[in-house]
Amino acid sequence: MSRYACQLGNKKYVFPDLKTLMARATPLRSGDQLAGIAASTDEERVAARMALADLPLQQFLSETLVPYEADEVTRLIIDTHDKIAFEPIAALTMGEFREWLLRSTGDEISRANQGITPEMAAAVSKLMRNFELISVAAKISVVTAFRNTQGLPGRLGTRLQPNHPTDHLAGIWASTLDGLLFGVGDAVIGVNPAGDNVQGCVEILKLLDELRTKLEIPTQSCVLSHITTTLEAIQLNAPVDLAFQSVAGTQAANEGFGINLSMIREAREATLSLNRGTVGRNVMYFETGQGSALSAAAHHGVDQQTLEARAYAVCREFKPLLVNTVVGFIGPEYLYDSKQITRAGLEDHFCGKLLGLPMGVDVCYTNHAEADQDDMDVLMTLLGVAGVNFLIAVPGADDVMLNYQSLSNHDVMGLRHLLNKRPAPEFEAWLERIGFMMDGRMSSIESVTGLRLLEANGSLV
Repeated sequence: MSRYACQLGNKKYVFPDLKTLMARATPLRSGDQLAGIAASTDEERVAARMALADLPLQQFLSETLVPYEADEVTRLIIDTHDKIAFEPIAALTMGEFREWLLRSTGDEISRANQGITPEMAAAVSKLMRNFELISVAAKISVVTAFRNTQGLPGRLGTRLQPNHPTDHLAGIWASTLDGLLFGVGDAVIGVNPAGDNVQGCVEILKLLDELRTKLEIPTQSCVLSHITTTLEAIQLNAPVDLAFQSVAGTQAANEGFGINLSMIREAREATLSLNRGTVGRNVMYFETGQGSALSAAAHHGVDQQTLEARAYAVCREFKPLLVNTVVGFIGPEYLYDSKQITRAGLEDHFCGKLLGLPMGVDVCYTNHAEADQDDMDVLMTLLGVAGVNFLIAVPGADDVMLNYQSLSNHDVMGLRHLLNKRPAPEFEAWLERIGFMMDGRMSSIESVTGLRLLEANGSLV
């Protein structure tokens, strides 16, 4: 008889293995339905959660969801597990772990994070209400640094995303200026290139670096090209601050991205060798998103939320400055509507923080999803309360290159004011020095001289 079973009334539910139990316990989402692994009824989902709550945490160290021999992400998770950090929670069941998280301090949780596997984080999130995901994540601070310090209590970082459909430098510059006027860009000024050719990426890197240098902005820039393109750019002496890569939770999915752990390690070492940071040496930037492994047929029958948490093991290994889930970008085939997108965003943020990552979220959706900007307002506000490290903003909330809807620069500025959150301290000091901010609030544009920005405009574009 299977050890994974639950009696509900006159019906007994039996789950053949741990990955089936995890999938059936997951809140409803279209990606798991597409994969044929979701619970068939709400009653089955409740039964799976009851069985999962009684499961000892130790079980996740003895039964892997993706085979150890066939998957380097699994090997990374098992081989780097910290038994000493795990000790305070080693005797708990999953239900008791949930209770421990709710009553523990942020420091207590942080001391245990290297002992928590991604599968444990995913499993406990399946037992938690949205409010519980928010309240636990809000207690955890994950601080990283490069040219400024991200993740400090009372701070809300922002990625300025000045994408352009043809990588036109003047368009990128104009969008960057728009973001800076709203105090956006302390986490990173990060451009998704329309074309992933090394010369085009180098040109964008040089533009952003010259703008940053001329204005003495204490932030970092990044062109979100493939990691191999970044390595080529480094060889061409391009001003690379951060190495970027999208990552997933299985070896096969990462191979679909054209990467492996060795390549990421090489890129990190190359970027570190440039010594461009001033207050820290976190040089990696990772993006993730639920459904990426399923879309690559590389999910091994594991639910998409658990695989998303496994991607965080890859991120954690390389000590990143920034990690964000692009929560609604992959489309309604994986997260159908605003309810699923909201839940996924809170899950991802919670699991990332629980594993010790500097977690951000791209609060976004595609136009064929059952969601709208009001739904993004709700998720943005919930994440702000949950202590998200950073959010992503684009002019007008409409990314004209990637063709999806995100948050606008003024949305994030408004959230900072609402929640009394400030930018990274070094970036805030620059905003005050240049006249963009006063007493913790953004100045009106009319009161800003903007002289140095105008000078930069004349020389850069």
